[in-house]
This record gives sequence, C-alpha cells and structure tokens, in this order.
Amino acid sequence: MRITRRHLLASIGGASALAALPGLPAFAQERTIRHFWWGNPTRDKNTFAVIDLFQKAHPDIKVSGETIGWGDYWTKMATQTAGGNMADVIQMAHTFIHEYVGRGAIKPLDEYVGNGISLDHYDDGANEVGTIDGQLYGINIGSTTQAIPYNIKAFEDAGVTADLLGWTTEDFADACAKITEASGGAMRGSEDLSLYIENLEVWVRSTGRDLYAPDGGLEMTEEDVRSYWEFWGGLRDDGIVEGKDATVILDKGMAELGITRGTTAMTFRYANQVGAVQSLMTDPVGAAMVPQRPGTSNGHYVLPSMFLCLTRDAKDIDAAAAYIDYWISNPDALKALGIDRGIPPSQLGRDAIAPTLSEVDQNVVAFFGGIQDKVGPVPNATPKGAGEVRDAFMRTGTEVVLGNMPADEAAGRFIQDAEAILIRANR
Repeated sequence: MRITRRHLLASIGGASALAALPGLPAFAQERTIRHFWWGNPTRDKNTFAVIDLFQKAHPDIKVSGETIGWGDYWTKMATQTAGGNMADVIQMAHTFIHEYVGRGAIKPLDEYVGNGISLDHYDDGANEVGTIDGQLYGINIGSTTQAIPYNIKAFEDAGVTADLLGWTTEDFADACAKITEASGGAMRGSEDLSLYIENLEVWVRSTGRDLYAPDGGLEMTEEDVRSYWEFWGGLRDDGIVEGKDATVILDKGMAELGITRGTTAMTFRYANQVGAVQSLMTDPVGAAMVPQRPGTSNGHYVLPSMFLCLTRDAKDIDAAAAYIDYWISNPDALKALGIDRGIPPSQLGRDAIAPTLSEVDQNVVAFFGGIQDKVGPVPNATPKGAGEVRDAFMRTGTEVVLGNMPADEAAGRFIQDAEAILIRANR
C-alpha cells in the first residue's frame, strides 16, 4: 500500500508519537511532483511563478517544472510514456488526449473531484471534451478559439480596412497583397499556412464537416485538402506570403514566427497565444478570425486550449491533486497564469484575472466575446492516431510547398495515408 504522510501520522497517533519512538526511521522526507508542459517564454515565466506560489503555500511539497517547445514535447512525452517515466502532472492537448487515454497513460480523475480537486466553480460543460467514455481525464485550464494574430501597424500602413471578425479568403488575399506592396516586399502579408492542420480544420469545418468522423475515421475529404493546398499555393505563387524555405520549418517556436521576426504581418495561432506573440514584438498585435471562403459557414469553435492530467506514473497522488486544485481554484495562481493558456472556464477565474489584464489581453478577451455568435459546435472527438495524421499532413504538404508534387496528387496520397494510420491505430 502506498504510504503518504497523512496516512502515517493517522496510523500512529500524530507527530508526537513519532518523536516518542526510539530508533524509528525518519519518514518525513520531502514530497515531490514533476510537472511537464510545452511552453513559450510567457507561459514558462507564468508557470514557474505559480510553482513558487504553490511551494510557499505547501512547503512540504517540491515541484519540479519541465518545459520544452511544442514540436519536441510530444516526442519526449512518447519516450517517457514508453519508458514508464512520465511526469506526475502533464499538460495535454485536445488533439492527443484520446490517444493517451487509449494507451492507459492518464488516470481518470473522478474519485479526486470533491476529494482534493474542486470543480464546483467551473462553467457547465467546461470539462466535456476532457471526459471520455464517461470518465474525466483532463481538466480544462483555459478556453480558446482559433485566431489570426496580425500586426496592427502593418495593416494601418497598408490601408487594410477589412472586417476582421467577418472577412473572407478574398479579403485575406487582398490584405496580403497590400501589405507586401506597402513594405516593398520586406514584409509579406502572412506566413504560408499550408502545413498547419489546425488552420485546415477551420477550412474543413466551414463546409459542415469535421476532420474526423464520430466513428474515429476521416470526415475531411480529398477535395478539402486539395483546395486548401491550392489556395495557399496561389498566394505563394503571387509572392504575398512567406516563401517555401520558411514554410517548411515545422512547429516553429514563437521567436521563429514570421510575425515576431518582422517578415510577415500575420500567422495562425490560438487566441490565448496572442499575448505571447505580443511579448516578442514592439508593434501592437491584434486578433482576427480565420477567413472563410465566400459562400461557406464559419469554421471556428470554442475549445479547451489544454488540460491538466494526472499520469499513470504519478506517485504522490494527494500532492498532485493539491497542485492541480491550486492551479484552478487559487485566485493568486489564476492571476499569475493570466490568459496565455486561455480564458479561465470559471467566473472565479475570470474575476481573478480581470484587474490584471494588459491591453493586448483585454483585446483578446474582447475578440473572444465578439465571436461567440459565430462559432460552431465542438467537433467530433479526435481519435487515437491523430498525431500521426498530423505528421503525415505536414510531411506530404512539404512536398507540395517544395514543388515536388501537385496538390491534387498530394491530397489523394495524404487521405490514403491518413485512413491507413487511423485503421492501424484503432484496431
């Protein structure tokens, strides 16, 4: 049986009884938690601030924070999972949670809700996506939606006046052309988003489909992918988005984005990440919706930006539960976190952060509120194997960007590969 400090003290009558027993070994050793997340400079700073606050409130618990960029995070996570050395508490994405639940790598949290972790203050439905087969595996730590961060000054200098909460792909292409021309080509309108499956998702959803079907197969079509790659190929041919050499750098860190380097005026991110983009720039940054093709509906939806999960390798469950609860319930922790991980899914959280928001964060909250009547339903669950599908999308899309394969042929190959991946992963 796992022995915690609480169980030990209760079993022998408290600390005074311990002191009265000669020769008894010293059991009151330091308790430890490992927390692993993918980060950026803003997120890492905020997270370590919360760790410091928690350790002051719980001096008997030592938290070890481990952070790495998104691209390397999942490689390291897979290695730790295979080696039985997962961190106690991990940050999890909605695109991967089903996969890790399927591996048995994440513990259900239901028995700890009301018994170490309080969710009474959470919005109704806030943890729906993290609930799988009737059990809660991931606690939502921030709500967000897709966004196009844009350089406000570049837009003003180029005379771009489009309605950024209702613009079309035609408006977007026009903005890219104006920005490129106004800068003499020194700044392109946007990064080439050909390899962003997260942006493709909005494109697909605008037709009424999701990337994945309810049964875990594909719902996106070859036509969806072909038209997406051809759209970005046209902008690339016109020289109004960033060139192929920059495009094929996958899973860029914030400092590598065109918008933060000053080579583009736009990129794709989630709304909660706009503040992190701003932290690396001097020019003010705004948030726009992902543009829609004329005649289609809107593909945005509100989603958990990420979850906190307890892994199967967690040892001191009581300490880990206390840590998770501190994150989502303590006003000082919520203030320190801000909205880098999303807008808190509770009124307690929103009230805590309101007085501390920077101007850019206030704009993000306004953006989030301004699109609530434009968003669609939460998509079908992301199946096991979706991470590998994402890799296949980037791999095949790279061949299109480099001119090694036409979009129609590549789209057919990707769909075929994706179907095979999902069949294999979900046998």
